[in-house]
Amino acid sequence: MLSWYYLKGIIMLAGIYLLPVLGLSLLTGFTGLFSFGHAGFMAIGGYTTAFMMMKLEVPFIPAILMGGLFAAFFSFIIGKLTLKLKGDYFCIATLGFGEAIRLLLDNIQYFGGARGWPGLPLKTTLITVIIIDIIAVILLRNIIRSRHGRNMIAVREEELASSIIGIDTFKYKMISLVISAFYAGVGGGLLGTYLGFLQPKIFSLTRSTELTIIVIFGGLGSLTGSVVGTILLIALPEILRSFANWRLVVYGVIVVFIMIARPEGLMGGKELSFDVLRNLFRKRVKEAKAEGASK
Repeated sequence: MLSWYYLKGIIMLAGIYLLPVLGLSLLTGFTGLFSFGHAGFMAIGGYTTAFMMMKLEVPFIPAILMGGLFAAFFSFIIGKLTLKLKGDYFCIATLGFGEAIRLLLDNIQYFGGARGWPGLPLKTTLITVIIIDIIAVILLRNIIRSRHGRNMIAVREEELASSIIGIDTFKYKMISLVISAFYAGVGGGLLGTYLGFLQPKIFSLTRSTELTIIVIFGGLGSLTGSVVGTILLIALPEILRSFANWRLVVYGVIVVFIMIARPEGLMGGKELSFDVLRNLFRKRVKEAKAEGASK
């Protein structure tokens, strides 16, 4: 039986990785831009947060926010250079950016280089992660339901038609990328202050690929899918840890099966809200009363 300490660790990791997944969901699921460099934004946020706290003695929350802002700043620069690229070219450019950040950190000895940066303060708690996740989901939900969110979805559906009717497609791609990078940067900061240690290989291409898989697995264009996908795909490898060397094989088989059975993802672009749950409950109550009356 799993101990509460172990379960809490899994929940915290899922909550931390939910932030970059939410950001990537906005970029990929709602704006239609695939990125394989989000681990790079997490690295920028993590190392910036660590620098602020260790070297400048900035308090935890401001340091986390600065990590997100630095990641957003770098995304703005990358966006200026790459957002006019079409299709797979943008994806390749972000992949190169993510690997470039990792290699740079490997060779900057001030931050520990390839050996990593140990001794970071353990400030991330379960309550902190839950509060930040709730705020992040609410903010992203409001953005998507706003005029700006609808314009992002229009860009995803048909970029040329969107530009013809007057939507500044470059502007909304940039907004989506910057918000997405901010979320990833905050997630990187939380990860560093949870582990107490940062190392460039944590933010490898594999990490970026995992984040993209989670977004697709949960369902493109669904915040609920991103939350469910993160919980399942972060918790699943830990639950399967008793299988030792076979756990990643089982993990891969489950993911492939889900993608074949539901190519649109678990939620398929749909959202689960309190209104939906309330309507479902009322429907069940009416059905139960109808059955009782017929008897």
